[in-house]
Amino acid sequence: MGRLVILGAGESGIGAARLARKNGESVLVSDNGPISAESKEVLYVLEVEWEENGHDQERVLLADCIIKSPGIPDHVPIVKLAREKGIEVISETEYASRYTTAKLIGITGSNGKTTTATLLHHILHQAGLNVELVGNVGKSFAAAVAEGHADMYVIELSSFQLDGSLSMKLDIAILLNITPDHLDRYDNDFQKYVESKFRITLNQTKEDCFIYCADDKVITEMIDKNIYDAMHLPFSISGELEEGAFLKDETLVIKTHNTLNTMSIYDLALQGKHNLYNSMAAGIATRILEVSNENVRESLSDFQNIEHRLELVTTIEGVEYINDSKATNVNATWYALESVRRPIIWIVGGVDKGNKYAQLQELVAEKVKCIICLGEDNKKIKRAFGKHVDQFYEVTSAAAAVRTSQLVSERGDTVLLSPACASFDLFKNYEDRGHKFKRAVRAL
Repeated sequence: MGRLVILGAGESGIGAARLARKNGESVLVSDNGPISAESKEVLYVLEVEWEENGHDQERVLLADCIIKSPGIPDHVPIVKLAREKGIEVISETEYASRYTTAKLIGITGSNGKTTTATLLHHILHQAGLNVELVGNVGKSFAAAVAEGHADMYVIELSSFQLDGSLSMKLDIAILLNITPDHLDRYDNDFQKYVESKFRITLNQTKEDCFIYCADDKVITEMIDKNIYDAMHLPFSISGELEEGAFLKDETLVIKTHNTLNTMSIYDLALQGKHNLYNSMAAGIATRILEVSNENVRESLSDFQNIEHRLELVTTIEGVEYINDSKATNVNATWYALESVRRPIIWIVGGVDKGNKYAQLQELVAEKVKCIICLGEDNKKIKRAFGKHVDQFYEVTSAAAAVRTSQLVSERGDTVLLSPACASFDLFKNYEDRGHKFKRAVRAL
C-alpha cells in the first residue's frame, strides 16, 4: 500500500498502526490533539513515527492512503486536501477487512448496535465458535486482525466507519433502525445519514444475508426504491413473515431455511420492545450460521446486558438508580423512558446534536416527575419540557445530579440517567459519565 498515514491516535488509530506494521508498511500517526503516554509507548515499540497537537500538512499529504479516525469529520481541512490530491481516505474497519478472510458480521443502526453485537457474540461464543467482538465495542477490528486468531468477527459499525468503507463486504449485514442522529455530520440532511447506514450492504452478493427491521418505515422505503442483492431476512413485531423473525402470541418465532425456532418472550434475558428487536436480529444471524436452536434459546435467556445501557446500578430505600449513559440521542432515551414502569427522576443533558425533543414530550408528561439537567446549556431542554414537568434542577457534575435526585425522590421512584446528548461538555465520553454516576450512587 506504500506510505500510510493514520489520522487520530485513539483505539482505532493504534489498532490500524499495529496491523500496518505487521504488514511491513511505513506509517505516520498524526493527531490534532495530544497523544496519551500509553499510546506513545505502543507506537515506540511498533517503531511508528507520530506527531501530536496538529497535522504537518506536507508530511500527511505524502501518503498513498490515509486511515481516518471515525471521530474526524470529512470537512476538516486536512481530509479535504487529501481527497483533492486524490489520496484514498478510508476507515480503520475498511483497512482491517482487506487483511482477513474470516467471516464478517456487521451491525449498524441508530440504536441497539452495542446490545445486539454483544448478544450475537455471546450466542456464537457459547456455541463454541472462534469469534471476536470488535468495532465500536470490544477492541479495534484492525488490532484483532493483526493478532489473527478469530475465524469470525462481529463488528459494531457506526455510520462514520461505514462512510470510510469502499471494498469491505459483510457475509451478514444487520440494520436495526434509522432515526435522526449525528445530523451535524451530514449537513443536517437526514437522507445522507440514511444512505450512510445503508452502506452496510455495500458489495454484498446473493450469497450474503441482509437482516433488517421490517417495522422501520425509513428502512423499508429505502429497500423499495433500491436493489440490494443479498438474501433479505426481515424481523417484525407487528406481523408474521415468510422468513425472518416475528412475534406470534407472545412467542418469538425465528424462521430460516424452512426451519423454526420458538421461545416465549418472557424467557428472553432482555425485556422491552426495543430489546425484542435486538434479540430477533441476533437470533436470525445465529440460525444462518447454523447454531443449534437449543444454543440460541439458552443464550437468549441467560445474556447479561452491557454496561451503561439501562444498567440497574442499585436500589436504595426503595429508589432504583439506572445508568443509561449510552443513550446519546433522543430515540435511545425514548426507549429508556418507555421501558421504566415507575415514576421517573430524569437526568438529561450534555452536548445537543441537533435534538428534536417533541417525540419525548408525551412520555415525559406521563412518567417524569422531576428533570435534572446535567449539562452546560439547558435552554432547549427547558423549552421542550417546561410545560410538562414542574420540578427542574440544573447541575454540572454527576455527583450533584445524584445528590439532587436523592433529595427529590420517594420510595417507588426510578432515577434514570438517560442524557439524550453527547457527553463532551462535562465528561471525557459516555463511559466516563456513566462511571461517575455509578460511583456517586454507590457513595450515597
